[in-house]
Amino acid sequence: MIKQLKKRSEVKEEYKWKIEDLYENIQQWQKEADEILSMAEELKGYKGKLGESADTLYSYLSLRDKLNLFMERVYVYANQKFHEDTTNGIYQDLSDKAASIMAKVNSAISFATPEILEIPEQKIEAFYKEKTELLQYQRMIQEIMKDKPHTLSSEMEELLAQTAELADGPENAFSMFNNADIKFPVIENEDGKEIEITHGRYSKLMESGKRSVRKDAFEGMYSSYKKFKNTLASLYSTNVKKDIFYSRARNYPSSLECALDGSRIPVEVYYNLIDAVHENLPAMYKYMKLRKKALKVDELHMYDIYTPIVSDFKMEVAFEEAKQIVKEGLKPLGAEYLSILQEGFDSGWIDVYENEGKRSGAYSWGAYGTHPYVLLNFQNTLNNTFTLAHEMGHAIHSYYSDKTQPITYAGYRIFVAEVASTCNEALLMAHLIANAKDRKEKAYLINYHLEQFRSTLYRQTMFAEFEMLTHQMAEEGQALTAENLSAAYYDLNKKYYGDEVVIDEDIAMEWARIPHFYRSFYVYQYATGYSAAIALSKRILEKGELAVEEYIHNFLCGGSSKDPIDLLKGAGVDMSSKEPVKQALMVFADLVDQLEGLID
Repeated sequence: MIKQLKKRSEVKEEYKWKIEDLYENIQQWQKEADEILSMAEELKGYKGKLGESADTLYSYLSLRDKLNLFMERVYVYANQKFHEDTTNGIYQDLSDKAASIMAKVNSAISFATPEILEIPEQKIEAFYKEKTELLQYQRMIQEIMKDKPHTLSSEMEELLAQTAELADGPENAFSMFNNADIKFPVIENEDGKEIEITHGRYSKLMESGKRSVRKDAFEGMYSSYKKFKNTLASLYSTNVKKDIFYSRARNYPSSLECALDGSRIPVEVYYNLIDAVHENLPAMYKYMKLRKKALKVDELHMYDIYTPIVSDFKMEVAFEEAKQIVKEGLKPLGAEYLSILQEGFDSGWIDVYENEGKRSGAYSWGAYGTHPYVLLNFQNTLNNTFTLAHEMGHAIHSYYSDKTQPITYAGYRIFVAEVASTCNEALLMAHLIANAKDRKEKAYLINYHLEQFRSTLYRQTMFAEFEMLTHQMAEEGQALTAENLSAAYYDLNKKYYGDEVVIDEDIAMEWARIPHFYRSFYVYQYATGYSAAIALSKRILEKGELAVEEYIHNFLCGGSSKDPIDLLKGAGVDMSSKEPVKQALMVFADLVDQLEGLID
């Protein structure tokens, strides 16, 4: 009998997030959505007046803060309801309405940045003295001034703002395809029972100790995407062309520089990451050779690189147990942090289990003024226990920054977005390895840690290199066909995994299933964030309370009140150098050596 997913209505309330903490019902949502459109019209009335006086500028900015507060709530609620069940037409419509409202709002306020840029700096300085309340916006205004070479006229900014819904087209189409439309085959699991492959089950199937299950899941997944390769290539190509359009419209030399400038990250950081990983590929090749030996296979295939190589050790973790393990692992962060973690567990922050139509993957999200939310598709694996620690790291980062910063600076830049989450994972892993019951468990956990390095530092860097290459191809006028994309992706797998692995043809289609490729030049930050997190976790474990104090108050509470590089420096990690990446890769190499000594 095929195991079917539960419908949303069949999931117990205790395992659903309390979305009603945002709005009790759609009627409340609609009321606030209408208010947003009224506020947007009121803000449009300031056009041509922002430089008139300090009072006018302050009045505009404070009203815009209020609109942003409402807009966050409206947009998050609509999309989280949609993510609960992407097949539900009511919530599809709600999500579309929220996107439309946001586009209208962005169009209505698009005049502001060019207009602020036209105010002479001496006049703005005089405004600060005349109305000291304006000083809360000083950093924001300084950031606008830095963007002067990339800011267009008021009319052109409004025109670009009106393209927002079109620009979201490729990502939205991919999301609908990936979450609602694509179906995967039924295979036999380890027990010989028929089971349908789903996004949520795939990783667990790939960890199976039975090789035929891994092979069937791998081939079933990628054969399903291959059937739609030309459609998916067209979507991805259109998304890349969108990036190029905006980068050229805003006078950037490349789409990469355009994307990184949003967080004030020099492109050298991106290139340095790829170079550092290339220099340390021999450690990955050594790990693959060790994996081949441990699995006792003549050929190591791509479907063999996820299964634990300590084959007779099982670590299944139910959700309630996972919460306790995460709490123990995060004890070094102190009582205050743990109390916030417990609040999240007890107060409906988390949507736990997969259901029919639910968005795949995991994330943390939320709106200023309300608690964060975490979406999971929890399976009883150690991997999902780490996902819980990871997403709660995001959530508590947001909790601290929202509590400490005004809405203007509460949202942190994407460059640091993965640091707190990955620091949680590193602390949890240190706890588990230190408390391993025997040699076998220690080997299992070290292997798991190596897999975190492989999947986060090496693999995400490979993704980042793929994005860089494909954008460069398009910028040079080369077509991004399914064949070109697959060939580029296949070659990268050969480079990153080496001669010890048979690079199966099916892996060439993996690019087609990565949602983050529709948030261009995002994934490299998993790798840089992982490197920073390794450094921070090491510092917390070695220096204790002082390091925790600096981490929480200089970093987690910082929001975007400083540039990302400066926030991390305040916590004791300098990401403007290659050192954190090098140190992380040295840890990886050392773990490979340790595992070699534990494997018979």
